[in-house]
Amino acid sequence: MSAVEAETEGLARTLKDLTAGAAGGIAQVLIVGIGACVSIQFGAFHEARRRFEALNSKSAPTRPATLSYTQYYLAGAFAGISNSIISGPIEHVRIRLQTQPHGSQRLYSGPVDCVRKLSSHEGVLRGLYRGELVTVMREAQAYGCWFLSFEYLMNADARRNGIKREEVSSAKVALYGGLAGEALWLGSYPFDVVKSKMQSDGFGAERRYLGMRDCFRQTYVREGWRGFWKGIGPTLLRAMPVSAGTFAVVEATMRALK
Repeated sequence: MSAVEAETEGLARTLKDLTAGAAGGIAQVLIVGIGACVSIQFGAFHEARRRFEALNSKSAPTRPATLSYTQYYLAGAFAGISNSIISGPIEHVRIRLQTQPHGSQRLYSGPVDCVRKLSSHEGVLRGLYRGELVTVMREAQAYGCWFLSFEYLMNADARRNGIKREEVSSAKVALYGGLAGEALWLGSYPFDVVKSKMQSDGFGAERRYLGMRDCFRQTYVREGWRGFWKGIGPTLLRAMPVSAGTFAVVEATMRALK
């Protein structure tokens, strides 16, 4: 295969991954009304996976280029970090709109007004992107666990039943996707708690947390380890159908595009 052909094939596969991810995002919109970022997650994951496959082929040409589970985790973490660039400010705005007072005491008239006011407080990085470091940590851990869990369950099923990965039934794809959603939150929930506290914190004299480390410290001092797991029950209940639908649609789309 020539370099031009390889580049063309790689571009086609990237477009397929982005399309499949977009379809998964639509599935999330239909389920819970939030679908942004899913295309980036899957596009980045499969791009990292291809890079690892190329590395594996180069280092051991006689062996299969299949990723190790450490590499699956790292590919997922890369997807999460890529996603955090836009998920951080999007979630910050969502939290501000959801936690603001009602009626005449409303602070923001809508998302655009919220973005403008958050940016005016301490600038874009410290205002709109408040909590971005812990967001990056959460996204890396969350999507590392997400993709690792799903790929492990899919590969284990195919190996156990002596079939190809593509032959795993749609029902099982949905089940494994749902279980992966549980793993995502179990592996990253404390980071999400701290992120949410920082992004709902006040500004100026009303600010409670000096930064991520201070938020971790204060949460532990006031609430102990339980403070990092408040609300995990409802989150896990919501995660199962959302993640199941996302993976079911993404897998079905990728199989259809082959």
